[in-house]
Amino acid sequence: MIHILFSDASAGSLRVALKGLGRYKMEKIVSFRDMFSIGPIWQLHDEIGKEARFTWMKNVMNDENEDFHVFVKSFKESVNQIKSIPGDETITIWIADNSHEQTGLRYVLHLLNSRDNDIKVINTTKKHRELFSKKDIEYTVLHTGEISPEEFQSIYGHSKVIPSLTQRKREDLENRWLSLSDNQETLRIWKSDRIQSVSENYYDQFIIQKAKHLHRKPELNGFMKSARLIGDVLGNLEQHVGDSFLEYRLRMLIDAGIFESEGSLKAMRFYSVRLK
Repeated sequence: MIHILFSDASAGSLRVALKGLGRYKMEKIVSFRDMFSIGPIWQLHDEIGKEARFTWMKNVMNDENEDFHVFVKSFKESVNQIKSIPGDETITIWIADNSHEQTGLRYVLHLLNSRDNDIKVINTTKKHRELFSKKDIEYTVLHTGEISPEEFQSIYGHSKVIPSLTQRKREDLENRWLSLSDNQETLRIWKSDRIQSVSENYYDQFIIQKAKHLHRKPELNGFMKSARLIGDVLGNLEQHVGDSFLEYRLRMLIDAGIFESEGSLKAMRFYSVRLK
């Protein structure tokens, strides 16, 4: 069994779960460090598309702790690992209902389009609701990284009854990838159970609204740490985009004169902002 996931957090939780089940040495995990809800995916299955994405991501990533070259190397290694999966291996792809993992699913299936592997897809949003929902608590899993190792073990146990993808379903998802990768947009959302491409400034008004709300607090009516604002936006967003993209849009709003800043824009922790 080879498991494919789309974050270090989800891969780490599954790794702990497999160790608890005594299956860690028998099953392999492949994960992407990328965020497929953001950035260009135009022709990402070809080298020209990869280079275009890497160039865009280099401008967005704004953290001295994030080595861009490590990011590129990790992405290429994940692609090569998937392309090197033997044809007789069973593959399980873990996804949730968000544009990041749903886009990643379609991309991976395209990478495997010439293979006859038995492939299962586990939707963690749906399985978590099915296995762990409580009448008095309304909770929806936004991304697979929210699943605990104990929950992974339970979902893994119930996954044996999940049927493999039919050839027709695989071809449908692969064709959807070709449609997605023909688009030049750099931001995708999950809405009405489908991936929708939107303009890059889609979240700008939400960032501004959250800043106005925070400015009402006496201790935040002047400059506030950019991380404080980004954290509030991230915590109230019903989409999965990551803080790097939101911080990138905040810098664009500073450039547009909507926010003013003090400190170095080199990294999120170095500067504060306020609405003009």
